[in-house]
Amino acid sequence: MSRVISYVPRLAIFGAGILAGVLTSSRRDRGRIPLASEQDLKRSIADLESRLEAHESADATRFAQVETRLDEHAAKLADVPSTTQIVAAMEQLLSKTMTSLDERLTTQAHSIEALKTTVTQTDGLLERVLESLDSLQTYTDPAELSRESAARRPTV
Repeated sequence: MSRVISYVPRLAIFGAGILAGVLTSSRRDRGRIPLASEQDLKRSIADLESRLEAHESADATRFAQVETRLDEHAAKLADVPSTTQIVAAMEQLLSKTMTSLDERLTTQAHSIEALKTTVTQTDGLLERVLESLDSLQTYTDPAELSRESAARRPTV
């Protein structure tokens, strides 16, 4: 009987191996796809690959358009002056304007001074003329002036 007991573990291992083989074999048969389904699967894979290629092509076209637009924007940005250039140009323009305004104000100030001098001279001359007229009236009697003017008139 001891001999029989020594064979039991070996028989158990052998039986387990057969059982495992049967189970594995049955799973292969259940997991196996029929031939028609394999062709459908291949067709589906081919369709999926073609759609994937179409999407990749469309994406490549879009990326090319985006890159083109980015290049255009980069070129436009390169043409735009920087802030420091704009500030420098504005300072230069403001400086020229202020210089021109200063020159005009200086010219107007000189003109005003010349006008003041001219008005002062005119006032002085007018005052002298009025004084002369006044002195002529005091030295000359109006009756005498009318006689003299009558005498000066030519007789016809």
